[in-house]
Amino acid sequence: MTGEQKKQKKEMLVELMSNDLYVPMKIKELAILLQVPKERRQELQEVLDELMLEGKIEVSAKGKYSLGKGKLLTGVFTAHARGFGFVTVEGMEDDIFIPEQEVHGALHQDVVQIVVKPGQSGKRREGSVKQILTRGTTQLVGIYQQSKNYGFVIPDNDRFARDVFIPKEASKGAMNGHKVVVLLTDYGDERRNPEGKVIEILGHITDPGTDVLSIVKGYDLPTEFPEKVMNQAERVPDQISEADMAGRMDLRDVQMVTIDGEDAKDLDDAVSLTIEGDKYVLGVHIADVSNYVQEKSAMDREALKRGTSVYLVDRVIPMLPRRLSNGICSLNAGEDRLALSCIMTIDPKGNIVDHEIAETVIHVDQRMSYTGVQKILDGDEETVKKYEVLVPMLVRMKELAALLREKRRARGSIDFDFPESKIILNAAGRAIDIKPYEANVATRIIEDFMLMANETVAEECCRDDMPFVYRTHETPDPEKVESLLTLLHNQGVPVQKHGQEITPKEIQTILESIEGLPNEPQISRLTLRTMKQAKYTTECSGHFGLAAKYYCHFTSPIRRYPDLQIHRIIKDKLRGRLEREG
Repeated sequence: MTGEQKKQKKEMLVELMSNDLYVPMKIKELAILLQVPKERRQELQEVLDELMLEGKIEVSAKGKYSLGKGKLLTGVFTAHARGFGFVTVEGMEDDIFIPEQEVHGALHQDVVQIVVKPGQSGKRREGSVKQILTRGTTQLVGIYQQSKNYGFVIPDNDRFARDVFIPKEASKGAMNGHKVVVLLTDYGDERRNPEGKVIEILGHITDPGTDVLSIVKGYDLPTEFPEKVMNQAERVPDQISEADMAGRMDLRDVQMVTIDGEDAKDLDDAVSLTIEGDKYVLGVHIADVSNYVQEKSAMDREALKRGTSVYLVDRVIPMLPRRLSNGICSLNAGEDRLALSCIMTIDPKGNIVDHEIAETVIHVDQRMSYTGVQKILDGDEETVKKYEVLVPMLVRMKELAALLREKRRARGSIDFDFPESKIILNAAGRAIDIKPYEANVATRIIEDFMLMANETVAEECCRDDMPFVYRTHETPDPEKVESLLTLLHNQGVPVQKHGQEITPKEIQTILESIEGLPNEPQISRLTLRTMKQAKYTTECSGHFGLAAKYYCHFTSPIRRYPDLQIHRIIKDKLRGRLEREG
C-alpha cells in the first residue's frame, strides 16, 4: 500500500466516522462494511492504528472505533468577512462550520483546537473553538486612519473583520490614506480589537504601484533572493561547455523555434516538427533547469519555498534568479542550450505510435511571437517573406495542432474558454486600458503541443511504475453535479439527469449547448465551480477535465517547482539511478 493509498483510506475512515449515522464498530464490522477481504485486514488495522496515534479516532474498551463526539480536533481556521468561519481538519473531507459566537478570537489561518457539537443532523457539522494553538498571521497590510492620539488600520484582507488599533507612538509617522504593513503585537479578544505597530509605509493609496506592492506584502511574497542564492547564481556559466554536452543527443541541426508572447523573457520551451513518411515527428524541448539547480542547494531550497513564479500586473516575482531564468535556462535563439526533450511520432489519426524522452543539446533557430506566427498562417506577405525558411514547418504545426485538438475534443476534454484580459499601464504605472488576450492559432499550437508532451511523459512514468508527481483532477462530487443539472434545467438548458457519475464529454456537451446564450458566461462559471480543484499527487489517477488517463506538469521547470522535480526523476531514470537505488 503506497503512501497516497494509505492517506486516501485514512480520509475515507475519518469521513465515515464523522457521519451522524455511523455507530461505533469493531474492525471486523468495518471490514465487512468496507468490503475488505481477510487477507487485507492487516492493512485496515495499520490504518486504524495510525489514526489512533494521530488522535483522530478512538477505540472503546470493547474494541469499537469512533471519531468521538465532543472530541477535540486540530485544524486551520478560515475566517469569513461576516464573522463566522470554517476549520479544515486533515483527514476530513468537509470543513467544520464555526458560528460567529463560537469563534472565540480565532483569526484567519490560526491553528486551533475545536470541539465538534454532538447530535447534529445533515451534512454540515458545527464546532466551537476551544484553544488557539498557533497564530497564522503575524503581520498584515491595510489602510491607516489617523486620529488625534492613536490610529487604526483597516485590513485589506476582508477575512480580518476587525480593525487593528495603533498607538500613536507605534504609527511610524503614517498619515491618513497610507498603505502600511502592521506587525500584530496583541491579538485582542471578543471585546478588544487587535493591536499592532506600523513597520513599513508602502505609500498613499493614490500613488501608482502602491496597490500592487500591497498585494506583494499582503501575501508575504519574497521580492529578494538570499545572498547565498545570488552567489550560487553568479557562479552559473553564461554558455554551455563541451563537458555539459557529453552523452546527450545532439539536436542542434534540427529546425526549431520558440513561440511566446512579445514581452516574454524566460523562454523555457521550444518546438520542432518534421515529417517521416506519413507521420509527424513532434519535438517538445524543455530547458534543462535541473542541470543548474542542484537538489538541496540554497537555490533549490529557495525555489521549493517559493513553489512557483508569481505574475502580477506590472512585475514577475520569479522562482529562480533572473541570471538563470533569463540567461542559461532561457532557450534564446542562436545559442546552444541543454534541454530535456520529448520526441513523439504521431500517425495521421493523431495517435502517438512511438516516443523518446532524452537529454539533449538544442539550438533554437528563431524566436517567434504568437502575433508573428499568426501573420504567417494568415498569409501576410511581408512576414512570410521574412521567415520563409520556417513557413513549411509552421504550416505543418497548424495541421498537427488541429488534429490533436480534435482528437482531444472527441474523447471529451472540457474546454472552459473564458476570455483573459491584460491590463495596460502607462510609464507612471497607472492602468490606462484593459484589453483581451487574443487566443489565436499560434497560442493553440503551443497549448496543444505542451498538453501532448505532458500526457506522453506521464504515461511512460506511470507505466514504468516510477516514483513521480502527477497532476490529477478528480471526478466532480455527484451532489454538486445534481445541483448543477437542476439549475441548468431550470434555466432552460436541455440536460439529462441521472444518478451515475457524469463524464467529461457530458460536461463538454453542456458547454457546447449554451454557446451564444445571453447567460453563457454565468453558466460556464457555475459549471467550472462544480469541478474539483486539480492537485499534485503521487498516484496516477487521471485528469477529469482533460479526459486524460495520464497527466503531469513537465513543461515549465523555470517557473513551477513540480516540473523541476520530475525532470530530476526522469534524468535519474535515464541514467539508471532509480534501478540502482531500488
